[in-house]
Amino acid sequence: MRRRLITALLALLPLAACTTPEQQRAAQPTTGPGGGATASSASPVPTTTTPVTTPPTTPAPPTTRPFSTPWVVGATPLPLRPDGFGQVLPTPAVLADRALPTRDLLPPPVGDRYAATIDPVPDAVIARSTWTPACPVTRAQLRYLTMSFWGFDGRAHTGEMIVNATAAQGVTRVFGTLFAERFPLEEMRVTAAAELDAAPTGDGNNTGAFVCRKGTKLSSWSAHAYGLALDVNPFCNPYTKGDLVLPELASAYVDRRDRRPGMVLAGDATVRAFAAIGWSWGGDWSSPKDIQHFTATGR
Repeated sequence: MRRRLITALLALLPLAACTTPEQQRAAQPTTGPGGGATASSASPVPTTTTPVTTPPTTPAPPTTRPFSTPWVVGATPLPLRPDGFGQVLPTPAVLADRALPTRDLLPPPVGDRYAATIDPVPDAVIARSTWTPACPVTRAQLRYLTMSFWGFDGRAHTGEMIVNATAAQGVTRVFGTLFAERFPLEEMRVTAAAELDAAPTGDGNNTGAFVCRKGTKLSSWSAHAYGLALDVNPFCNPYTKGDLVLPELASAYVDRRDRRPGMVLAGDATVRAFAAIGWSWGGDWSSPKDIQHFTATGR
């Protein structure tokens, strides 16, 4: 019996020696935030990042933190709480030091220099936005911005945003300051109407402004619905109230003493830049504390 066991073990050794760590990881099932197999939502939020499947061939830039497990943003709906939000689950390890790369939707800036444009909102953009005639602002009261930003991948990108026409010049100045500071943003794109009704996935990190919706658990319009509020790296700067964290997987970023790239902190360049155009910061609120949120209206 002992001789047969030794013989069987020796037969397995070549197979184990030929299996690389990458192959062993690939053979393991991918799981979502709830611990089950990752599955797409029936109404998926548009994928905003490109999974990294191979390690970089050049040294990572200072703002990039390595991660080994691919993550597709918006792929796995969360189970719901009684209040309708997604369950607040522990932050997946791949997102605890979030540094997902940015997928370019627009051509990057020439020469890695800051550039910004301000235009009426084009027909194609308004069609994929959340704007409808029922919104509290007319289409003519909005402007379409393109602005350069640095990604967590250490590269310069061009983002897009819809804001109130009265705020357009000031917002482009703010993001010019953030670009000069090399403050990283994961993405900057126009929110799509389908996202308003999509199941929560708790992993979004889009920096944006205009969204035609009511305030969180309120019957009145949000300042976002007027294009007069803006959220910066929501995952890195979550909204908290009681036991609620939004995005729901962002609990790792609730402790603001653990400083990481993309976080907005009291008195930093981001807060000062918005204050310079007369906007206030939700991080100064007591409850809720809305660290991602900057507003021209105070709400």
